[in-house]
Amino acid sequence: MGPHPAVAAIRLAVRRVLNDILDDHGDVPDDHGRTPGRAPDERPPSPLVLAACSGGADSMALASALAFEAPRLGVRAGGVTVDHGLQAGSDVRAAEVVLRLRELGLDPVESVAVSVGRGGGPEAAARDARYAALDAAAERHGAVAVLLGHTRDDQAETVLLGLARGSGIRSLSGMAAVSGADGRYRRPFLQLDRQTARKACMVQSLSVWDDPHNADPAYTRSRLRHEGLPALEKALGKGVVEALARTAQLSRDDADALDAWAGRAAAGVRDADGRLECAGLYALPPAVRRRVLRRAAIEAGAPAGSLFARHIEEVDRLITGWRGQGAINLPGKVVVRRQGGRLVIRQG
Repeated sequence: MGPHPAVAAIRLAVRRVLNDILDDHGDVPDDHGRTPGRAPDERPPSPLVLAACSGGADSMALASALAFEAPRLGVRAGGVTVDHGLQAGSDVRAAEVVLRLRELGLDPVESVAVSVGRGGGPEAAARDARYAALDAAAERHGAVAVLLGHTRDDQAETVLLGLARGSGIRSLSGMAAVSGADGRYRRPFLQLDRQTARKACMVQSLSVWDDPHNADPAYTRSRLRHEGLPALEKALGKGVVEALARTAQLSRDDADALDAWAGRAAAGVRDADGRLECAGLYALPPAVRRRVLRRAAIEAGAPAGSLFARHIEEVDRLITGWRGQGAINLPGKVVVRRQGGRLVIRQG
């Protein structure tokens, strides 16, 4: 008798990602255990993959699937939990997660305490601190990848948050299945719903921790999860989450194509001094031109996370609505002004 369908689904998702990681990092043994390009008695080093685990249902399901699949593919599997220090007893919770991960057979396993700042709001600050800790853990242990337990429901929420910000098609593309430096972060569960992960934990008798912040209406994502999405499903019927996840993938494909176009176009609208020529920019389609402007602003020092569509629209008016207006101030103390038919973009 095979595993429960929910368990089988999460294991299959993780197995596929591990196979992708093996394809991307190092040699893959053939059916006889030999590795092309190596001597018959020379074993390739086993890559290490970490599961980021908060102790919640999604990440516990992820950790259990990684612990099951990794040895079968010749991959070492570890885990890391991040203690944000935002709740009383968070250190005790982190220690319990470490114990659970070790009981699954993961090694190495560690808890990392972080200090959460205030930049960009509490949710963004916690996210920044978490990813910085995961990056450091991956470097410290020499891990080739870190698995994240984001589900299709998380993807739908991310798309709606992007829509509310009005930040353009890139925000609607949600979370990528592969992201980070050298494809460090992998999200195996973007095609699985949250209930599948919770069911997998239940049938395996895995203890899970429900973060009270996920039900706290003070947080935007929590309100969206418990009020916004249910209201949409009531008004539009079931299938909203699946439709939003499809929107994310379609938007990502479009955004990637436009980004590639903008990358090629940028070289053709720069003069010998590297300044952007307004006439050349004007001739570009608006979606491409704004990408060129955004990239130039970031290269000049504007923080990508603080650079919104309204900022780029103001810069764009120096091209399309030139009336002799003054300089545009962007985040990161970047100043954009038009001089002699060129855009000068630099930190003031």
